[in-house]
Amino acid sequence: MSFNVYLSGEIHTAWRDEIKRGAEAAGLDVMFTAPVTNHPASDAAGDHLGETPSQFWRDHQSAKVNAIRTRTLIENSDMVVVRFGDKYKQWNAAFDAGYCAALGTPYITLHDEDIVHPLKEVDAAAQAWCQTTDQVVEILRYVLNA
Repeated sequence: MSFNVYLSGEIHTAWRDEIKRGAEAAGLDVMFTAPVTNHPASDAAGDHLGETPSQFWRDHQSAKVNAIRTRTLIENSDMVVVRFGDKYKQWNAAFDAGYCAALGTPYITLHDEDIVHPLKEVDAAAQAWCQTTDQVVEILRYVLNA
């Protein structure tokens, strides 16, 4: 079985690479996709559409352009991994999790125990909560090889 997995969320650590390496080492047939992880490029996604009168409208414009990629990739995914890091609040990741829940797309969360409480609703709708990338790979192994 082949699987499409979208890796959503935190962009400041190498968690995506860890999952990709683990899946490859396990011989899993997985195609991974992700949002734009270059923060300045993501912030400037809509700049080519013209000047905006404020930062709000620049962010609004770029968010809509980014949503084309994000929504398309989530809608075409078999599963989504939503990573919440400890350095920044990833509101976009929470939005992606809610979008998955609304679509009925299975998702798992990946975060440390110290943020369980603020993510209780997000975790409650998830199919699993992982604390390590190895746990994510093990779920993929089970789903693809059981």
